[in-house]
Amino acid sequence: MTIRSIAGIDHAVVAVKDLDAAAANWKQLGFTISPRGTHSAHMGTGNYTIMLGEDYMELLGVLVATEHNAPTRTYLEATGGGIVRVAFTTPSAAAGAAELRTLGYAAIGPTDFERPVTMPDGSRSAAKFATFQWPVAEAPGGVRLFACQHKTRETVWIPQLQQHANTARRIARVFVVTPQPQEDAAHLAKMIAGEVRAGTDGTAVVPTGFGRADFVFLSREALGRRYPGVDVSSLPARAGAGLELVVNDLSAAQRAIGARAVASSGAVVVPPAAANGVLLAFVAG
Repeated sequence: MTIRSIAGIDHAVVAVKDLDAAAANWKQLGFTISPRGTHSAHMGTGNYTIMLGEDYMELLGVLVATEHNAPTRTYLEATGGGIVRVAFTTPSAAAGAAELRTLGYAAIGPTDFERPVTMPDGSRSAAKFATFQWPVAEAPGGVRLFACQHKTRETVWIPQLQQHANTARRIARVFVVTPQPQEDAAHLAKMIAGEVRAGTDGTAVVPTGFGRADFVFLSREALGRRYPGVDVSSLPARAGAGLELVVNDLSAAQRAIGARAVASSGAVVVPPAAANGVLLAFVAG
């Protein structure tokens, strides 16, 4: 069970220092990259999305320093880049913000925004959203949380953008490294009225429901043991660290990724240093 206003993980936000270079890098890993989006002057950011079946990944870069993107800039200065935030799906940002306040959190929002979108036929449209956020200080494992209401799903989940050479189709797990897996998992569970399940090797798992990805909290060393032969030394000790992605064809994923692919524990893994601070583990399913 989780609070009524969220329905599983919607997307993972990967903060990067050079937005266009990061998009080119992930394209070389076999992903289809959306056209670049530019957010409002207030937000001061731009993005590329990598659309999967029901969820997605967002590469986020700071274009102009603003008060709104100060936490992202602080994160980039401290880590160099990686999973800075994770969004839940919400049917109503307004109801979600109100629900958080009844739970004692000083919710931020609801906030409406949009970004221009170039459709496959060349026409111009807009992707429109409403969000609510937990307070910035409420960041289990160093990962900030918010929820996203998609008002125009047809301009975000575009079929042509959901086809990837590596055959990725959904996020199964979000890995968060921390010296205190149980404490950070309990923090998250409290924030979403969820539960903590004991995993292996001292890990703690927080499901998000609705067939969406789970959070897995574990030490950096435990993540390295999970994927032998994969260098995780570049990861911070406490941060969003990786994504497990389900693919249709593991051999196709390995071919698409090329020389950066490491075969480990039945997965095809891209080390964090090769994916802008994010360990990517591709698994069959």
